[in-house]
Amino acid sequence: MKRKIIAFCTAAFFLCSSCDENKLLEEVPLDFYSPENSYVTQANFESALTDLYARVRSIHYGTNDYNNFVHFLATDIAKSARGTPDRFGDYDVFVVPTHAMVRFHWVEWYKVVSNANTIISRLDQSELTVDQKLLMEAEARFFRAFAYRYLVYLYGGVPLILEEVTSPRTDFTRASREDVLNQIADDMTFASQNLPAINNVTDGRVSDLVAYHFLSETLVSLNRYDEAISAASKIIDDPNTALMTQRFGTKANMDPHDDYLKLGPGDPFWDLFQRGNQNRSTGNREALWVIQMEVDVIGGGLQSSGGNFNALERWAGPVAFLTFLDPDNKEGSIGLPQSNYNCGGRGASFIMNTSYFLNDVWMSDWDNDIRNAPHNMVRDFIYTNPSSRWKDSSSVKYPSPTRIAQEWRWYPYLSKITTPGDHPDNLFISKEDLTLNASAASTYRDMYLLRLPETYLLRAEAYWRKGDLASAAADINVVRNRAKAKPVTPDEVNLDYILDERARELIYEEQRRITLHRTNTLVERVRKYNDMNGDEIKDHHDLWPIPYSEIEANVDAVIEQNPGYN
Repeated sequence: MKRKIIAFCTAAFFLCSSCDENKLLEEVPLDFYSPENSYVTQANFESALTDLYARVRSIHYGTNDYNNFVHFLATDIAKSARGTPDRFGDYDVFVVPTHAMVRFHWVEWYKVVSNANTIISRLDQSELTVDQKLLMEAEARFFRAFAYRYLVYLYGGVPLILEEVTSPRTDFTRASREDVLNQIADDMTFASQNLPAINNVTDGRVSDLVAYHFLSETLVSLNRYDEAISAASKIIDDPNTALMTQRFGTKANMDPHDDYLKLGPGDPFWDLFQRGNQNRSTGNREALWVIQMEVDVIGGGLQSSGGNFNALERWAGPVAFLTFLDPDNKEGSIGLPQSNYNCGGRGASFIMNTSYFLNDVWMSDWDNDIRNAPHNMVRDFIYTNPSSRWKDSSSVKYPSPTRIAQEWRWYPYLSKITTPGDHPDNLFISKEDLTLNASAASTYRDMYLLRLPETYLLRAEAYWRKGDLASAAADINVVRNRAKAKPVTPDEVNLDYILDERARELIYEEQRRITLHRTNTLVERVRKYNDMNGDEIKDHHDLWPIPYSEIEANVDAVIEQNPGYN
């Protein structure tokens, strides 16, 4: 590629002898992007930060494969619906050093680290003001810490890279888990002190409070409980945050409706997941960090014609609309997905919740907890085929032979995974019948990466670990009171209860696997609650292996493999 050399130093050389000879030989490309000309103006750095946001969104929501869903699958809350090993149905198949999943998450999070380091290292040579540099560094350090958060909980101690890597390196070594956590705490502290306040950031952008949350979480992992409580309190006590306890948003004056199912009245928890209600700009004060999705906008991810971006509906929704026999062994459904609660959109039955989540966690307050209400947790499929004598009958009360033979064809699901009645017009075969074409798959709304209830439950965990059970119960009850659930008493609070409450409130929002790795409960809880993976998970699966390709390429130093992996 053609390269141009700035001529101004050459001319100066002939005019005066004071020109630095080294600068004379510097090449700065002008006709293509390079680090030398890509990190100069504020617009350059904003573009680089946008890339970090895009990478985080892509890792969580950007593909129609298991990589977006591995932090739900094979945990205590969910399993491969069809029982097949190709969707994390077997730890001994997936969690091995040569598996693509293990390498995907290592590589993708290190790309975030690398790009964040480049931003930080290029600030001094930029045109930015002192204040602009501070803000850019804070945001870049937030993302570096956020990436290391995933790496340390998945893999344990990992190579700690804090400078821009400008040439190939093959001499990486692992830092200790504590060293990585301390670095996360250091970066998140800097970010929390220098990022804008939450009322001064646009939708989707991280604020000081988001950094305080992940700082608090890291301090819990470092056994620094008082500091963790203090950091979490910054968020909870902020006048700009509060749980949504009253009806709000696009459907505040509407109740959930379905032509087949009998649903209860709407509630604030239901409102949280209605299309258009996720962002603070719409009045949602408990939203802390919301991943932005736009339909038919370049870079927005979602398409009105369908697609595989943000495919939670497809993965976690059942597929009862297709060849679902009635008790007479005749077709019981209309054979098309529908944008309603009965069907749940265009599910494909890839992820099924465990009995622990579907039943156990609700037993103590089944009828009162609004998160278990029929419009939030759909527990029946009504036969829809007009030619069937079972039309409008419950397939739970009158079981389908299809479901008896194949449990995965229908199972209870959470309505938050879909947008009943709110799919794009292009996906409807008939808007009157709410029938959808086969291209439907996406969840057509913005996605929470962090809501205020998670901070309350994190602070409750810190209080519990400190031994302050009364304060822990008080924080949990803030969340349970909104759900109209029975309050927990201090003597009932333990880590299992906190994890149960996180499941009730945050399923498909928190990255459950990361929470279980962080609390050292993954193996125990999978064995106890997951009937598919419980018998085959091993003790060493409390950490993922280091990808074999990374060990092999690192020829000038040794990256030690985690115990239990060859």
